[in-house]
Amino acid sequence: MAKIITYREKDCLIHRLCGLTKLVFFIVWTLTTMLTYDTRVLAVMIATSFIIFKLSKTDWAQIRSIFGLIVIFLSINILAIFLFSPYEGCKIYGSRTDLFRITERYTVTAQQLFYELNVMLKYFTIIPSVFMFITSTNPSEFAASLNRIKIPYTASYSVAIALRYVPDVQTDFYRIKNAQEARGIEMSSKASIFSRIKNMSAILFPLVFTSMEKIDSVTNAMELRGFGKHKTRTWYSSRALKKQDYMVILFTLMFSVAALSVTFLNGSRFWNPFL
Repeated sequence: MAKIITYREKDCLIHRLCGLTKLVFFIVWTLTTMLTYDTRVLAVMIATSFIIFKLSKTDWAQIRSIFGLIVIFLSINILAIFLFSPYEGCKIYGSRTDLFRITERYTVTAQQLFYELNVMLKYFTIIPSVFMFITSTNPSEFAASLNRIKIPYTASYSVAIALRYVPDVQTDFYRIKNAQEARGIEMSSKASIFSRIKNMSAILFPLVFTSMEKIDSVTNAMELRGFGKHKTRTWYSSRALKKQDYMVILFTLMFSVAALSVTFLNGSRFWNPFL
């Protein structure tokens, strides 16, 4: 069984931060990544993401189990961009440099490749922060932090359940995957990428049905215990913001302002090296 991506307590700076601090970082970091297409900014952000990922002491073995699926998803996305908008980069950068022709309709251009490179950089800027957030945040403590900023505890608790449910979904995925492979359906690297995509998609339906059954069970259990009856509740794992939390939040906001200032310096989200 592959290692499951879930929270494991470790002694490091990232784990000692409050859940609210990590949420602010994740939201601001994601919004900044979405808004910018400046390659210089994205290069700095992706380097920073991997440094933070390293500081969180996240075990690579946890990520490796689904890294292949991430690569497949990104490859499909990049291919779809090219198929549906083969000259989007030319429109954005206002020029066209043909590299080689595939068909009468499709010609690979330097501008399109550069545009799709930026799309890839955006993904790889966010992915490390997603893994860092999941593996370094205690769901209960995170829910308590959300409730402290006046988010209803019912919504906060829903987020905590979602974080706790991630390992269960992964476990179900690998159980179904192993069952399919036992029936002779190849899903390893031995099969072609298109065959793997087709076989992996067959897992989605039983995974969805299994998840729906668990959601129904959790819902019934919470209703039987009177969840949501009172307007407030206490939290066992509540943590207050410390000096290091304020410093990280301040750094995140300052970095975001600087990154967006550089991005929109010329009035556009795109840095154009073809001028």
